[in-house]
Amino acid sequence: MSTTPSPGKGRQSKNERRDAAREQARALREQQLKRDRRNRVLGISMLSVAVLALVGVGAWLFLQSGSSSDEALPDYPDTPLSEVSDVPSTALPEGGIPVSATGVGGTVDDSTTRVDVYLDYMCPACGAFEEANGENLISLAADGSATVVYHPIAILNRFSNGTGYSTRAASAAALVADEAPDQFAAFNEQLFAGQPEENTSGLTNAEIADIAREAGVADGVADKIADGSALDRFGQWVTSATNEVTANPDLVNEQNGSFGTPTITIDGDVWTENWTDPNALLQAVGS
Repeated sequence: MSTTPSPGKGRQSKNERRDAAREQARALREQQLKRDRRNRVLGISMLSVAVLALVGVGAWLFLQSGSSSDEALPDYPDTPLSEVSDVPSTALPEGGIPVSATGVGGTVDDSTTRVDVYLDYMCPACGAFEEANGENLISLAADGSATVVYHPIAILNRFSNGTGYSTRAASAAALVADEAPDQFAAFNEQLFAGQPEENTSGLTNAEIADIAREAGVADGVADKIADGSALDRFGQWVTSATNEVTANPDLVNEQNGSFGTPTITIDGDVWTENWTDPNALLQAVGS
């Protein structure tokens, strides 16, 4: 069972929804201890690798490079998103995973404020955005104040030493949204909590799968991340969604003339205020 459940499927009273939102925020804080423990383990592992490299254990490095599931990505065709056959069942036709008071997926209620978040799991600024605003986004969705649409895209594969981490992580998020939607919000949060640094190989598929398990994803689903099945199914969806997002002139930041992550839109308009202040987003949504 997820420690950070998605918004419930039943229609609760406003007070009940706010109580649920507070409970979700509490659960996220409790996850901090788990994140710290995992990060210490990852830090020890990285130190061990560095030591082995320094003493010239070339055979070890050669064996590690033999994991095909974590190596270079397939050569995905430039297929329009509307023509991609395998998409997450909870995704919107135009891309993105909606999270609202009624759950993960489905249609978007036009009478509710819509917040779209375009993110790359290798992007340090996206990690900072999640740290500052993640709990507020979950609360806004849970109490019905907004529909939050997450867009896992991959524009930073070049910073993962050829392992395609951005696409692999986004494909894993797509799989969780498809097969374990109640754990999607927790998995998204946990991926950023364990975010690797740029210019590293990123996390392996097995490590991403461990994060999924920690977020409450069932072993059977997490195993599909570990063995590369998530990438096989949703790598094209991530690639096509990325291509459409980066070519969309409406998502260009007028301040710098280009698209980047994180990009946040509120009811379709790019929001460029100071997102490092958690209150700024709440005020913009009108909560």
